[in-house]
Amino acid sequence: MITWKRTLRTLSSERFIAYKDGREAAMVDLHFLGLGLRMPVSGTVVLLESSGWREEDVPDLLSSLDEEFLPEVDAAEGTLTYTVVMGRLIASYEAMADGGGEEEE
Repeated sequence: MITWKRTLRTLSSERFIAYKDGREAAMVDLHFLGLGLRMPVSGTVVLLESSGWREEDVPDLLSSLDEEFLPEVDAAEGTLTYTVVMGRLIASYEAMADGGGEEEE
């Protein structure tokens, strides 16, 4: 079962993490491209290789996010599009006041 956690929200974008069996399995960045209820939304999905995703799993993953967080848009109506990539998490970095970065584990 997939559970979702919203980790970032601005006026024009959101970021979600998908958890599968209690572990991070995917990340989704959504960008709202206009104003109003039926504004188009474009998303980038990163599936983590270590989570064992198969291409046939993707529609159910996207559908679960759509149903829970995006009731006003629909891929079938052309108001929701995704780019999906597979990758592995290398590290997370946080900007520092001195301009450097520090790795988070």
